[in-house]
Amino acid sequence: MNLKKLLALAVAVLAAGAVCSAQTTNSQMIENGGTGEYKAVAIGDASLPTHMIYRPQNLKAYVQENGKIPVLLYANGACANNSLEMSRLLTEVASHGYFVIAIGPYQDMPDDAFYAQWRGVVRGSYPETKVNAIMGNGERLTPYTDAERAAMAAEREAARQAATRNNRNNRNRQAQPAPQQQFRTYARQLLEALDWITDQNGNDESEYYHLIDLEKVAAMGQSCGGAQVLAVAHDPRIKTCLIFNSGMGDMEMSGASKKSLANLHTPMLYLNGGKVDQAYNNANGDWGRIADDIPVVKISTLDGHHGTYYEKNAGAFAVVARKWLNWQLKGQVGDSALFMNDEYEKTFYPEWTFDRKNW
Repeated sequence: MNLKKLLALAVAVLAAGAVCSAQTTNSQMIENGGTGEYKAVAIGDASLPTHMIYRPQNLKAYVQENGKIPVLLYANGACANNSLEMSRLLTEVASHGYFVIAIGPYQDMPDDAFYAQWRGVVRGSYPETKVNAIMGNGERLTPYTDAERAAMAAEREAARQAATRNNRNNRNRQAQPAPQQQFRTYARQLLEALDWITDQNGNDESEYYHLIDLEKVAAMGQSCGGAQVLAVAHDPRIKTCLIFNSGMGDMEMSGASKKSLANLHTPMLYLNGGKVDQAYNNANGDWGRIADDIPVVKISTLDGHHGTYYEKNAGAFAVVARKWLNWQLKGQVGDSALFMNDEYEKTFYPEWTFDRKNW
């Protein structure tokens, strides 16, 4: 091989190495970085463009004071390709000392966009068990009135009729291709994120070199994302799973089914919004099928399928998430009271229902 080719090969190798190292391209602080001791940032990384990262802003300071940081893998509700829905919860968890990798590319998540989404979501599916719903910006939400629902139905019907007329007028024209469906994510992306951070932890040119505790990895998913977690929960690197407003029951979704429950090997947390949550029966179905050697806790609230993610710092659902992770990944036994102590549960969460087995 001549000198020119050797130089070209060397340049290519160096370029490939640069691409493999973490490269922060975007960054934002959501809701003042959370309530934890380590203010969190949400970032995009050129070496992992399919995901968004939530982590302590001063990661090295966290590691110096506490040791390597645990990892949380997250899959979105509706198996969507963005983590906007849980951006406040993931920020809150990260601020308490976790490295969170969520499916979906980086995108700015300003308060106005976040609350605009949740305003419609909550009002449109306001659970009958909800006494009041107050967003993180202080806005009090109420269910849509009959008049509002009728107006929205009329608007949808007008749009349908307009589309029908437009199709009729264009029937002699060349058919237009159907619009592409929004990209649907897949369960394997959770493990791809874990593979990526494993590589970064071993790469001495990465900003994450030797900062990550790969023995402390959790996976969490909301709704359809919960199915994605169950689809990969067999991976031995995952030490605990958090299934929010989700469960398989008798259905199949995102590569998971009730057969997936036979592959569980870690402590499991199921958190749902109670009887008004459409995933409630599925969660109960899983409860009866999980093997007797798998420790599991199931909590049912009164918040419906969309939990408290729109509340300040994601409300009670964020508290449950970080306390479970503190207990399971960091060994903070005091936080186990929320899951194992009847008196604690009755005192602080009297309206919730708690079940546990195999402990």
